Amino acid sequence: MIKAGIVGTGYAANQRAQVLQTDERSRLVVFSGHTPEKTQEFAHTHNTSAVDSWQQVVKHPEVDLVFVCTVNRDHGAIVRAALEAGKHIVVEYPISLDPSEAESLIALARSKGKLLHVEHIELLGGLHQALRQSLSETGNAVYARYITIVPKHPAPKRWTYHRELFGFPFKAALPHIHRFTNLFGKVAAVSCQTRFWGDGEYYTACLCSGQFRFVNGLIAEVTYAKGEGFWQGLRNFEVHGDKGTLVFESEEGTLIREEERIPIAVAGKRGLFVKDTTMVLDYLATGTPLYVSPEESLYALKVGEAARQSAETGETVTLE
Repeated sequence: MIKAGIVGTGYAANQRAQVLQTDERSRLVVFSGHTPEKTQEFAHTHNTSAVDSWQQVVKHPEVDLVFVCTVNRDHGAIVRAALEAGKHIVVEYPISLDPSEAESLIALARSKGKLLHVEHIELLGGLHQALRQSLSETGNAVYARYITIVPKHPAPKRWTYHRELFGFPFKAALPHIHRFTNLFGKVAAVSCQTRFWGDGEYYTACLCSGQFRFVNGLIAEVTYAKGEGFWQGLRNFEVHGDKGTLVFESEEGTLIREEERIPIAVAGKRGLFVKDTTMVLDYLATGTPLYVSPEESLYALKVGEAARQSAETGETVTLE
């Protein structure tokens, strides 16, 4: 029996709790929340016990496995405390907002002989799987573009719009980089620009746009924007090669070659947290390999940090 604790009460935490309470190999022992209302609701929904802080979750004597489903700023501290307490860890990306700390946490997990799994459900999703399966149809890929725009009127005063709690967009919304490094490998250089609207801790909108030159020659442009500064939602991914072009608009894919327009099936994205949680239990129970390593997530985080440095200095950053 794998006994688990959860830090957080949001969507990801609820999805994971559902699996932990229904899979015969596991049990949710304890959790911590942020507000009394959500904490009470979570305890009632999943028939489990609440404690006052994440520190109590990671030190709980019955807990073998901790799920970290809370604000990005606190990930590193919680992961370190849990590893030092001898627990296995599952953390939503990023491991930490600081790549140096993330690297030290991976080393700590290795020295303790504990699982450190960084969730990247986007790699399991229909869009990424369709991209991977169809990529060879483009031949030699030379240019790619990924755009995500999420209008919000008014912008919510939530942690995802908080400068410190969320972090720099390309480190916080890490899959915007990880999709590319997973498909195309190492990055040679990064140039990035950002703009934020609103004063104080919370912003009302943000725009983050970067250009990434890969070691294999590919040029990728990535744009992430959200909030009150935008009115039309957009989620497009394109890959252009010498033999064809892949275009994904929302959940619809097309392979384009001369006059051909070939539809590409894209599976839905429901149930991915459930799938990720089940895969973690499979790994702990039988050693079944996971779909992503913490080192892969760390590399994407380092590229995100290079984007932050470029946005701050106005200069292109070269990666080793």
